[in-house]
Amino acid sequence: MDLLEIEGGVPLTGRATVSGSKNAALPIIAAAIACDGPVELHGIPDLVDVRTLLELLSTLGVQSSRHRQTASQEDAIDTTTVLDNAGPSGVLRLETIDTNPVLADYELVRRMRASVCVLGPLLGRRGRACVSLPGGCNIGHRPIDLHLKGLAALGAEIRVERGYVFAEAEKLRGADISLLGPQGSTVTGTCNVMSAAVFADGITTIEGAACEPEVVDFGLFLNRAGASISGLGTPTVRVEGTGRLTGTTHTVIPDRIEAATLLAAAVITRGRVSIANVVPEHLTAVLVAFRDMGVRVEIQRVAGTTELPGSEGAEITVDVPGSLRPIDLTALPYPGVPTDVQAQFTAVLSTVPGMSRVTDRVFPERFMHVSELLRMGAQIRHDGGMATIQGGGRLTGAQVMASDLRASAALVLAALAAEGETVIRRIYHLDRGYEKLEQKLRSLGARIERRKEG
Repeated sequence: MDLLEIEGGVPLTGRATVSGSKNAALPIIAAAIACDGPVELHGIPDLVDVRTLLELLSTLGVQSSRHRQTASQEDAIDTTTVLDNAGPSGVLRLETIDTNPVLADYELVRRMRASVCVLGPLLGRRGRACVSLPGGCNIGHRPIDLHLKGLAALGAEIRVERGYVFAEAEKLRGADISLLGPQGSTVTGTCNVMSAAVFADGITTIEGAACEPEVVDFGLFLNRAGASISGLGTPTVRVEGTGRLTGTTHTVIPDRIEAATLLAAAVITRGRVSIANVVPEHLTAVLVAFRDMGVRVEIQRVAGTTELPGSEGAEITVDVPGSLRPIDLTALPYPGVPTDVQAQFTAVLSTVPGMSRVTDRVFPERFMHVSELLRMGAQIRHDGGMATIQGGGRLTGAQVMASDLRASAALVLAALAAEGETVIRRIYHLDRGYEKLEQKLRSLGARIERRKEG
């Protein structure tokens, strides 16, 4: 098992490039199950979660290969060479060669919650699905009731037995569906219902649909493959059943969570860092929070680097010209501050003099990183879904252990700012969602090394 050794106290400087979005890539990869013909995806990050999903898809009759582009993306297919580790510039090719399998087994699904995204494509394209209840990060209770409610509204017969979801429908029918839950909308639930609704007779209207950029990107992929979906990016999404998806080519959006994490690394070390391959519109709430803290944020627009309508790619630069200020921050569904950067902000604010408060309205139980930050000298009081931070004290290196994906990132940030050496164990969580994070940080001047435990 790997661990990270980090010697803190070095202000980060330089430029890094953000990889493709994990949270956009996973449901798009899963939707390849429903496509008749080859699917070519660009910008797919090389992550443990991606490999896990590809392993699952192989049991569901989907063949995959990763390639590195050797010329422009417009060149023919034979200009690429097959690689095991294609990296951020890689191309992932998927094609269904067997439409009979419908079982998503526990041994694979338990490793990653996003595996439940195969439920909608299987039901829509093959008429049946048997999917294990999902696993993934331990960040609180995350039921899939809304997924099942939406699919049942389309006419599927749903039952849950022995830890598996059994779904079956001879023919799906368009319906009016609400996916709004007590903690907001469901991202993976919206993707599951959208992909199944493509195969339904008539029109499906989804109220309370998730508005996240990753859902928009997923919808754009489906439209490229032959779907007819409107209202993407709004709480009301309309799907006109077309009955078929074809092969297509698509480039996933940049990862806004990785972007926010790299910016936070610059802020917590009081450095100056530029990040490329990013869409500022996806980070509005994050950038507002940084500016409220006293961080200087500069955006340089680069036209034509994203497929999202109305958006431009950009390079974002942050630095800290003076003393930082404490803030009150609340994690909310998009367009609010993402719950996936709540832990990173908690780490940053532990270095900012004064009292800050961080509240998580999406996953109120997602504060397991607090106990490890306390070991490093942070002064944090955790009560329910809120952490009160008395910042500005000295952080010191310690032996710590990651509890989930974003908690891992928070511990890396704290270690970058701490005096002395920090050893972070269980970093397999980190590898699930960040592509070569330590290499990117090292290129910015961080003293960070990956080693085998023991």
